[in-house]
Amino acid sequence: MVLRLKMHFTTKILPYACVLLVVSALSAVANPFPGKKSKWQGFDAYKDGGRTIVAPNEAAEGKPWVWRARFFGHEPQFDVALLKRGYHLVYCNVGGLYGNDEAVDRWNAFYKYLREEHGFAEKAVLEGMSRGGLIIYNWGIANPEKVAVIYGDAPVMDFKSWPGSTDKGILKAYGFKNTEEAKSYRGNPVDNLKPLADAGVPIIHVVGDADKVVPVSENTAVAEERYKSMGGVFKVIHKKKVGHHPHSLKDPSPLVDFVLKHTSGKSK
Repeated sequence: MVLRLKMHFTTKILPYACVLLVVSALSAVANPFPGKKSKWQGFDAYKDGGRTIVAPNEAAEGKPWVWRARFFGHEPQFDVALLKRGYHLVYCNVGGLYGNDEAVDRWNAFYKYLREEHGFAEKAVLEGMSRGGLIIYNWGIANPEKVAVIYGDAPVMDFKSWPGSTDKGILKAYGFKNTEEAKSYRGNPVDNLKPLADAGVPIIHVVGDADKVVPVSENTAVAEERYKSMGGVFKVIHKKKVGHHPHSLKDPSPLVDFVLKHTSGKSK
């Protein structure tokens, strides 16, 4: 009797268990990342709250990736070029935090998830436009061993330049009691580049020389001088007579080549 019950259980239940396992496996293949699936620039994209992951058609060896900050989808030519080369593209919205400690913590959690759950490369290519410069640099400074390359596009390197020490958003994000505290703050990216230089992180910036929103002289020029004095690689592509917009380059090849040179050792 016991044997018959066991056989009955096996013959009746086991097939259903196998079906469930197959369905689960197929679901994992169809939806490798959480969130709503859509198409972005011809690639599969998955949006889950403030997080977005775009997958290449075929991942490059080691699963390299670009981590974009702010204005996702704006001037995407650099992102698309690396997606075509097998890089994943990710985004984690920390808008309104101006690269403060909370923003860095959120990025830390996302990094851990991508590494542990999806096997992304240990080092990310960081991309930040305008105010996105604050988070890519502050996160990179806190985690220099996790950064492959930094690409800044008219990036804010000192919030005293933009949006300014009197900005209510900055005062709230950093918990300053007044503008005097903001003015005396020495924790901006331009003040803390040494960890990146010590780790040998190469940097490339694209700037418009006529930029009045994020002046080159108060941001990129200061960072470039300081970083090079520390022995770091810091390349700047100047767009003459161009202001804050448009960002990026029509032909992103110089940016792509710089990234490939300092990651895979290959270029176009």
